[in-house]
Amino acid sequence: SVAVALLAAAGFEVAAVTGKVDEHDYLRDLGAAEIVDRAEYAEPASRPLGSARWNGGIDTVGGTTLASILTQMKPGTAVAACGNAGGVELNTTVLPFILRGVGLLGIDSVYYPAAGRQAAWDRLARDLPLDKLDAMTTVVSLTEVQDTAGRILKGQVRGRTVVDVNA
Repeated sequence: SVAVALLAAAGFEVAAVTGKVDEHDYLRDLGAAEIVDRAEYAEPASRPLGSARWNGGIDTVGGTTLASILTQMKPGTAVAACGNAGGVELNTTVLPFILRGVGLLGIDSVYYPAAGRQAAWDRLARDLPLDKLDAMTTVVSLTEVQDTAGRILKGQVRGRTVVDVNA
């Protein structure tokens, strides 16, 4: 949801992927111009290259979803991969990389230099609309953490959850 809000605020036409029909309005409010059903990416791509559809991608799922998205990238574009909820395996061919010049980007979030981290946080503070951040943030008390963690694991929580240890 942060990526949707940031990219939309920067003027990009954003397509968001979800399997939850009740999240469509939320994603549109964050700036998504198009909603794509997650089922389109749930199964392995039937061909090593699909129709060139995307100008860029941010994948928070990994696995089959990432492999499928790679087959639909336009020439000279890239996908930033930053999650693995759908698995750490990447079953794909080299064709998107060789024939379309697609890039697959990642980030070492553990050892990235402090100056780069600070620059990223500064950019978020500058570019992420605060009303969008508020819309995707839920605050819970320390006593609510166990229940909230269970709901997160069941996919019943969206956006970001902040634990207020003083509440």
